[in-house]
Amino acid sequence: MKRRWVLRAVKFMLFVALVAAVLSLVVMGLWNWLMPRLFGLHPIGFWQALGLLLLSKILFGGFRGRRPHMQWRGRIIERWAQMSPEEREKFREGMRGRCGVFGPRMAEPKG
Repeated sequence: MKRRWVLRAVKFMLFVALVAAVLSLVVMGLWNWLMPRLFGLHPIGFWQALGLLLLSKILFGGFRGRRPHMQWRGRIIERWAQMSPEEREKFREGMRGRCGVFGPRMAEPKG
């Protein structure tokens, strides 16, 4: 059983290394094709492309998966479903002017 787990771990690490290598080559090719011509920047190598991938992951993607976000969203949807219509309206009133989605209350038509 332990041998199977080790084999799966080695396969996973090789797959991750292969994906990182392919993505680095793609980034390097795109950078060297576009950036020197468009902005006059120097071409980059494989390791610089890999570093650029890691930097963009840190800055824009983070290292956590989507689960915490989805769990948070599910809790909000569940709370909303449990609110009465009066509680929902009270919540909307509190949010007006704070968020663009709710917007300012429109004047009711006279008549």
